[in-house]
Amino acid sequence: MSVWTETGRLSVGSSELEYRAIGPAPDQAATIVMLHEGLGSVGLWGDFPDRLARETGCGVFAYSRAGYGASSPAMLPRSLDYMHVEALEVLSKVLDAIGFRRGLLLGHSDGASIAAIYTGGVQDHRIRALSLIAPHFVVEDISVSSIATIKTSYEQGDLRSKLARWHSDVDNAFYGWNGAWLDPKFRDWDISEYLAYIRVPVQIVQGAGDQYGTLRQIEVAREECYCPVDVAMIAGAAHSPHREAADTTLAAIAGFANRMLQGHGEGILGRAA
Repeated sequence: MSVWTETGRLSVGSSELEYRAIGPAPDQAATIVMLHEGLGSVGLWGDFPDRLARETGCGVFAYSRAGYGASSPAMLPRSLDYMHVEALEVLSKVLDAIGFRRGLLLGHSDGASIAAIYTGGVQDHRIRALSLIAPHFVVEDISVSSIATIKTSYEQGDLRSKLARWHSDVDNAFYGWNGAWLDPKFRDWDISEYLAYIRVPVQIVQGAGDQYGTLRQIEVAREECYCPVDVAMIAGAAHSPHREAADTTLAAIAGFANRMLQGHGEGILGRAA
């Protein structure tokens, strides 16, 4: 069985995107593609991809979008439809470039929204399910308030130095995300229309103390989705349950992935179709 190279760079359009891949290659098993948060990167997933690969037998592929991690910088300011651009113009190219055949999209925050837009907008038969950690489908007051607060922490506190560990151009990463969310016109951002076109099961993983979103996001998913919506509320966690309650979150996501992918005979190492 072939195994992926652990790290590398992927040419997508004019950008070089860093990636990390663990486990069997896409022609050997199902693949879980991980889409990071608005200030995330490959490195910020920590060892969660490794643990997920072990628990599922799937290949796991994580990459940093342009402007993040060690990937090429993004043009600033970002357009307010930047998540649509990432979903509908970039993600399909990434999946094709890695030889993606079948599997699951796992997104966190912005990455979860990108996964939802892609799956509702493209109808890619290779996607068998979605696992969305702290997704945003509409903009809430709590989101804008917390993002305004984090700007203060970045400019007046030690957040910039902490994030600089994970991003080669930390200002590009931070202001690309923060500037878009704090633009008054972004209050009209709403991707709920895409949910009605998702034709695969959806898991929503939400920290009980999420400071960036409320249960309204789950309500929107249940109102708009025709597909099954499975919800895992994670006690003792806020916006990043895969870091704040890693064992519980891993069990929830791996369990969902195994149910979804084993149904196709694809989720266990050595059983790939």
